Amino acid sequence: MSRTVAIALALAVASPAGGVAASEVHALLEKADAYRLDPGAALVSVRVEVNKGGKLDKERQYLVYWKPGRRSLVLSRSPVERGQKVLMLGDDFWIVLPSSQRPIRITPAQKLLGDASTGDIATMTWAEDYDGAISGEAEVDGVACVRLDLAARHRGVTYKRIELYLARADARPVQADLYVASEKLAKRATFEMGEIDGRRRVMAMKIADRIERGRETVIRYLTRSPRSLSDEYYNPMYLTRHEPD
Repeated sequence: MSRTVAIALALAVASPAGGVAASEVHALLEKADAYRLDPGAALVSVRVEVNKGGKLDKERQYLVYWKPGRRSLVLSRSPVERGQKVLMLGDDFWIVLPSSQRPIRITPAQKLLGDASTGDIATMTWAEDYDGAISGEAEVDGVACVRLDLAARHRGVTYKRIELYLARADARPVQADLYVASEKLAKRATFEMGEIDGRRRVMAMKIADRIERGRETVIRYLTRSPRSLSDEYYNPMYLTRHEPD
């Protein structure tokens, strides 16, 4: 753990209601993000599962090309959605359908499958999209956590506010309560950890709907690898005619 992150966690324990500089909170968020994605451009393979009554109801697979600077391209890889693309450029989102010659603007809250929205899959970092403050401590599922209150920095994010719980020991994400613009708690996300090449990583994000109870959507991160697309693929009109190899 970096010295800055260790200091921020120590300050949070000593003075949970305040006293932690914004730069130190940002370092905590970067540390939490690193459990999900390495710094720099990447290609992430994702499977989304919808469970009802404890049983798998449906699933889809996606490839996500991610670049720093709030740029993501999501390619559908399931037969039922083959050829569908979703592009995120900052606050702007488009969907490109195989039957259309023009991209269609959508919102980051638009559902892809179950409770997994476009923004849940395309937007992968808290440090880029939110400002935060440490507001206290809590125990979540037996894990001692620091609580951060995050406020959206950009209009194009899926959730206006997030209550994020990071493990006090190592700043890994444990739980996130996700609030929409109406200040209603829309979803609760929990994080399943695993080990890859000797490193602890988030293997899955489980999303429970807090408005319509009784179903769970799981976003599984199957593979991660460094990969950078040329900038032309981040042009919505270009995507109507081309797809990455």
